[in-house]
Amino acid sequence: MSEVETGIERESMEYDVVIVGAGPAGLSAAIRLKQLDADLNVVVLEKGSEVGAHILSGAVLDPSGLTRLMPDWKEKGAPLNVPVTHDNFYLLGEAGKIRVPNWPMPPLMNNHGNYIVSMGNVTRWMAEQAEALGVEIFPGMAASALVYDGDRVKGVVAGEFGREADGSMGPNYEPGMELHGKYVFIAEGVRGSLAKQLIEKYELSKGHCPQKFGLGMKEIWEIDPEKHREGTVTHTMGWPLGSKAGGGSFIYHFENNQVLIGFVVHLNYANPYLYPYMEFQHFKHHPMVAELLKGGKRVAYGARAISEGGWQSIPKMTMPGAVLLGCSAGLVNVPRIKGNHNAMHSGIEAAEAAYAAIQSGREGDELTIYEENVRGGVIGKDLKKVRNVKPMWSKWGLAPSLAFGGLDMWTNTLGFSLFGTLRHGKSDAKATGEAKDFKPIDYPKPDGVLSFDRLTNVSFSFTNHEESQPAHLKLKDPSIPIGVNLPKYAEPAQRYCPAGVYEVVEKDGKPEFVINFQNCVHCKTCDIKDPSQNINWTTPQGGDGPNYPNM
Repeated sequence: MSEVETGIERESMEYDVVIVGAGPAGLSAAIRLKQLDADLNVVVLEKGSEVGAHILSGAVLDPSGLTRLMPDWKEKGAPLNVPVTHDNFYLLGEAGKIRVPNWPMPPLMNNHGNYIVSMGNVTRWMAEQAEALGVEIFPGMAASALVYDGDRVKGVVAGEFGREADGSMGPNYEPGMELHGKYVFIAEGVRGSLAKQLIEKYELSKGHCPQKFGLGMKEIWEIDPEKHREGTVTHTMGWPLGSKAGGGSFIYHFENNQVLIGFVVHLNYANPYLYPYMEFQHFKHHPMVAELLKGGKRVAYGARAISEGGWQSIPKMTMPGAVLLGCSAGLVNVPRIKGNHNAMHSGIEAAEAAYAAIQSGREGDELTIYEENVRGGVIGKDLKKVRNVKPMWSKWGLAPSLAFGGLDMWTNTLGFSLFGTLRHGKSDAKATGEAKDFKPIDYPKPDGVLSFDRLTNVSFSFTNHEESQPAHLKLKDPSIPIGVNLPKYAEPAQRYCPAGVYEVVEKDGKPEFVINFQNCVHCKTCDIKDPSQNINWTTPQGGDGPNYPNM
């Protein structure tokens, strides 16, 4: 038995490696550990109701990480069934489009050899492979707290259930367990609650640029079979965002007459009246998109933040007893719109570092070789080549960044850069401007055919939260939304949230800030973009949140 600082007694279980998050990074680490030593005790904790329930990605998968992990993935039945056959890139105007030819783009931007996939289904398949090797996977088990032994990360608390709305212990309260490991891998995805605590406690971002983020929103559509072109990948920039914000869209022709359509808005936009969700809905009315979707039906919706800082923003990834993997460390290649391959590579690197340490009789120290191999290996090479594209876009806008970013990617491919390493500016929260300096944006009302209101779309994420629990979205100061954010920034939480969690309503003649936490799809945008940094996203009880079928 173990007693933590709250005074709650919990049982503990001992493992060689505890992994938080059953995404591509965490599962790759688990599989690689068991490949190296079948006798290692490895556990993976997943807050979703099942593996894949909280996975949302575009996704065009670069299979390099999976091939390194399991060269025989094809024979094992991995759900990579749709190779990319056509790669299109358009600049959109309000009614027209310009095709950007593929030939001037550097080779790293080529999608041939990649696959259009559902990463939810890929992770479900990876979980089967991991369990066959003897990995213990516990879905519905949210890791809600860290366990320390002095300065060392010793484990996590998982599986706490039954708190009342006020935080007290209800009649069916379960305290959860402490899971201790010789090493703890944090693979929660972007802006994870435990990773955020570790980055702050160990000052892991010191000396690095602030992390930058985007908000990615996605729908799955079943379309007219005559319009379906399996294997076709299309990306767009320009309309409707224009100069309001950076970002763009993806349209991937998947299997079974399905199209994966998504929209990304960079969260460093200044205008607090910008409404990312409505930009996405407006985008679908472009003639090129509307014609594709005409006669089809939307079958799923979801959203999540994307780490966009790249090479300059990767924090220190090691601390005593623990490492950050995948999107917890921000390993997304922004121009390629890909991070799953690097997540897998990071899982492999972490597993090999931990295996070597355990073999030599060590535990709880810093796996410094992991960081060296990430920065000096395939992940570092992938990210260094594109490191200037995002800061160029932020500083100079779309057209110059396309020209100079393309040039810089070409020269980096050849082994040098004319620009060195450009730095990111302030955080996305600090980039938010004051309402007095901007005009409200008038968005067209959703028509219910191509475009939909937020709450209707959230029902297609199959999100569910036990309503009697404490809200997992915590305000550091409850007075700030109405006292500061409303007069200064027109309270942008009403708009930046893609799930309608936050509202300002009139009560007794006064504005009141309302948090509808039941709607939350765990995208973390509020934790990132709130200009006062007053919202802290924490994990709800295990199994709650979206239940994505095949995102």
